[in-house]
Amino acid sequence: MVLLPARMSRAEEQHWVTVMLGRLEARERRQRPSDDELAVRARTLSDRYLRGRAAPTSVRWVSNQHGRWGSCSVDDRSIRLSDRMRVMPAYVVDYVLLHELVHLLVPGHGPAFWAELDVYPHTQRARGYLDGWAAASTGAADAAVATGDPPIGSDGVDGPDPATAAVLWDTDTVDDGGEAVDAGPGTARDRRPPAGT
Repeated sequence: MVLLPARMSRAEEQHWVTVMLGRLEARERRQRPSDDELAVRARTLSDRYLRGRAAPTSVRWVSNQHGRWGSCSVDDRSIRLSDRMRVMPAYVVDYVLLHELVHLLVPGHGPAFWAELDVYPHTQRARGYLDGWAAASTGAADAAVATGDPPIGSDGVDGPDPATAAVLWDTDTVDDGGEAVDAGPGTARDRRPPAGT
């Protein structure tokens, strides 16, 4: 809806409606990059932070990832990001994209994985943003305060299996706002301890 002063002529109204709609479309395009733009961003991040070593065959937005931010298939080297992230700041999308790019180099979340990802300067900020988003979306913030438990997803991308206290990943069952690793059902994954511990 475009609101205009009543004193405008029909020609002026049409002109300003066209101008405003064009501005809105341009802003939306900038905020919602296409799959091709996402692939270019992946190459840029790989070059900048991973010396070009991570080369996905495809990078695309998907609408069927409601329980994870991103996923990576090492076999076909494809990366998928949840389209829920299209409204998030670029540094957050970059973090999740870089997280998935690192999985092309290092499966799992062991020390070698985190050493590769540590080069991104906005890691802690992005992790905090994703943790906050997940907590707000699931009501986990209230539960965490009530129980004294840390928020879901100490790394901002992955989250614990809600059915167990162990850190187990199952690509078919994780549905807590985290991202599952395509390593097979029930595969234990190391998790970096929170900062300061």
